Amino acid sequence: MLYIFLDESGNLDFSTGGSLYFVLSALSLIRPFPSTVPLMELKHDLWERGVEIEYFHASEDKQDTRNSVFSILTNDLTSFRLDSVIVEKRKTHPVLQRDPGRFYTNAFKILLKYVLSGQRDTFNQMIIVCDTIPVKNRRRAIEKGIKKNLAAWAAQHGNKYSILFCASKSEHNLQVVDYLNWAIYRKWERSDRRSYQLIQSCIQSEFDVFQTGTTYFY
Repeated sequence: MLYIFLDESGNLDFSTGGSLYFVLSALSLIRPFPSTVPLMELKHDLWERGVEIEYFHASEDKQDTRNSVFSILTNDLTSFRLDSVIVEKRKTHPVLQRDPGRFYTNAFKILLKYVLSGQRDTFNQMIIVCDTIPVKNRRRAIEKGIKKNLAAWAAQHGNKYSILFCASKSEHNLQVVDYLNWAIYRKWERSDRRSYQLIQSCIQSEFDVFQTGTTYFY
């Protein structure tokens, strides 16, 4: 059984006020999940120190908390596989800028190619877990995009898959992929490599869709 936890950074605002990059990452791993217990223990340790925290979220946590989380994650990097797709938004085709569902579908299609590379013969079922999306139309678009890209693969290899949406505060691995994806996003968006260097060894692919000089992302 392969679990894939998805996270994204950046936004789908293509105006000058939006982020420069959109980063979509997939954390692939199998049970038992190595970081679940240590992260639970860390949360309780923080409570005992007077830190009020419900769950871990890289962009919102204080630096001391981030340091502690990354310390846990770096002990388990050999248990993780992280694949990421990087989209420089200003180069995105105008049609995709106006259609977030199609944009996400194309990004996930590229990501899935890397996630499944070398793994398709080692498991027969996949569970994909996404953070809860408050906007129903966007959730349907994302779910449709995932299914569209997985249907052919599942039929070809005789594998099964399911898609789950749950709040990241209730699932430690969504918090893990949030931290890993945030580190990659900071590298691209702000040229900040401090956290990236800590987790770099678990990154199997980090694909810039425009690295070959392609003008548009179709």
